Amino acid sequence: MFVPLRRLALLFAVLAFLPPAPAQAAAPELPDQIAAAWRKDPLYVDPAMRPGFPRSELDRIRAAARAAGFTVYVALVPNTPYTRQEQVDLPTLLQARVGQPGLYVIWRVSDEYWYGRAELFRPAGLKGRDLTRVQLDDKLDNKITNERPAPKIVRTIQQAGTAYDGRPLPEIPASDLEKESVRSGRSTTDKEDLSAYIGMGVGGVIGFLLTLILVLRHRRRPSLASGRSGRGKSGRGKSGRSKSGRGRSSKAAAAELEPATQVHLSTVRSQADRWIPKAGRALRTLEKRREQTTDLLDRRDDARARLDAAKTLRNTDPEDLLTLTGAFVLARQAFQLASGNDLVPPCFFDPTHPSGTFHAAWSDDTEVPACKTCAETVERGRTPRGLLVPMKGLLGIDRAPEPYWTLDPEDSPMVATGFGALSDDLAERVERVYGGVR
Repeated sequence: MFVPLRRLALLFAVLAFLPPAPAQAAAPELPDQIAAAWRKDPLYVDPAMRPGFPRSELDRIRAAARAAGFTVYVALVPNTPYTRQEQVDLPTLLQARVGQPGLYVIWRVSDEYWYGRAELFRPAGLKGRDLTRVQLDDKLDNKITNERPAPKIVRTIQQAGTAYDGRPLPEIPASDLEKESVRSGRSTTDKEDLSAYIGMGVGGVIGFLLTLILVLRHRRRPSLASGRSGRGKSGRGKSGRSKSGRGRSSKAAAAELEPATQVHLSTVRSQADRWIPKAGRALRTLEKRREQTTDLLDRRDDARARLDAAKTLRNTDPEDLLTLTGAFVLARQAFQLASGNDLVPPCFFDPTHPSGTFHAAWSDDTEVPACKTCAETVERGRTPRGLLVPMKGLLGIDRAPEPYWTLDPEDSPMVATGFGALSDDLAERVERVYGGVR
């Protein structure tokens, strides 16, 4: 009976004197892996991507980095849940680990397309232009192909050089530009934005001409009335002419405002009706793809939510400028996502303008996305005309149109979010306020 107990005690005694087995070390986090690799080579390629990686692409990146005149750190990584997190600022995390000034470039691949972010850290006390501002001023930046990593990374290094010491940007080789950009100078999205902008401009011109005709007709009518009054004083008194004059003036004033408003409404309505089915086709194409990565599924869900919100707004009130504009903006963003392009906020001042690819200082501590025209207007110290909303005063009398951002944000999710320029939750707010797809 006591033999098994003695054997068990002896086993415990032996185990107590055995050296502990080494614990399996946890794999280092991605920033630690990259930082450690950069100590040997400032160009890091994820191990899973190294087999078969084009040597020519790496040679181009190394050549551009050597010519920069400052240290350039580049990391090429796959698209993973960690790298997709918006709150993860990899360039800043890596600079904190490396501790050296220079350009930190993190480029990732998703579904054969390359994109990423870069940060320029200068030595203490050295000042210069902001890298983001240089990139926004580079008119060909969004025309560079993203099917290969080198073209965009090389251009980013060149832009950092301009930000660093003001050197001019070199020409971009034609092979680095998208094929459509080489042929026409404009991407498909730019052409569509430009066509929408031109259509709205033509609508404004037509509205102005109609208003001018009505004003001229209105000016002729009082002279005819006064002539008739002079010839027939016995039949009319001053009060009669006064009442008749007020009646014609009121109608004419309403007529002067309505044509321009109606033309603008019809133009925005037609753009919403064009972009909604276009986004729907792009979304269906995305859903048919065989390989559905996590990134593609996220894009699909986001595009679908924006498209549903656009349809809801389009069917809410076909005569309301705010809802029609919101439908147009959301449908255009749904198309951007479904087509694999970056999501671009609208121009804050007028969301019917081309997308907000520039930044404008709206106040001392606030910058808003803006189209090039509005950003240049703000740069000159002026306020853009903006999206003007027809207003009704007491007793239904029309008042002068006002910029939409002067309206009460509690009354409209479009005003509250700047049509998504101030906060990217317009689709969610539309669903809460108006319900689902109608």
